[in-house]
Amino acid sequence: MSMRNLLLSAFCLTIFGALCLPKAWADDWNKSTTLTFSQPVEIPGMVLPAGTYVFKLAESSSDRNIVQIFNVARTHIFATILAVNNYRLTPTNHTVITFSERPANTPMALHAWFYPGDNYGQEFVYPRSEALALARSNHRPVLAMPSQLTTELNLPPAKAIPVLIQAPIVAVEPTGKEVPASTVVAASPAVEIASTAPAPERPASLPKTAGELPLLGLLGALLLGLGLGSLRLARQRARAI
Repeated sequence: MSMRNLLLSAFCLTIFGALCLPKAWADDWNKSTTLTFSQPVEIPGMVLPAGTYVFKLAESSSDRNIVQIFNVARTHIFATILAVNNYRLTPTNHTVITFSERPANTPMALHAWFYPGDNYGQEFVYPRSEALALARSNHRPVLAMPSQLTTELNLPPAKAIPVLIQAPIVAVEPTGKEVPASTVVAASPAVEIASTAPAPERPASLPKTAGELPLLGLLGALLLGLGLGSLRLARQRARAI
């Protein structure tokens, strides 16, 4: 194999890695998760029928988490929801969904969503009227935002996200009293009624602060080194003949 062919092969493999790696890392970036619910589930502003959905974080420059819920094909968005970081002590290697209990014969309400390997997740913020009903059913405070913003949850994301980013958040107690949201955001025992798509196990690691270019450069250098080594070995064999 000539030097030109070796370099061309290394280049092609590097480009192939550049095309494949971002797709593999995308799920970690936006927490994209496929969930199948065996029964209807209440989310802020609506009830999702039993079925399969894709949950992901919206691209937003704010510090708040905006969760979007799509159909499996990602051709239709059901809801754009405001969430707050909910910390837990022990991460798991699978998706965990926690629910708030509701009265008999009514759907359970989505409380929080934890992505595999993370020690924090997204606790959902409900319109005040819904949050008060949940607080009374569960005998604990629930994160809430003004009820008049309920209609904003069904707007296109480009319009809904700015509204949700600026929405004031409090916690509503069973008595109706409002308290600071920071006093009630905590991990809750999981009540799992959702089956999740298999997620690869990944060890706890520091947050990624670098892009993909260093890894791609290392891959290209490695392939180039292998090519040069093969060429040198071929020349040595030719001299020995």
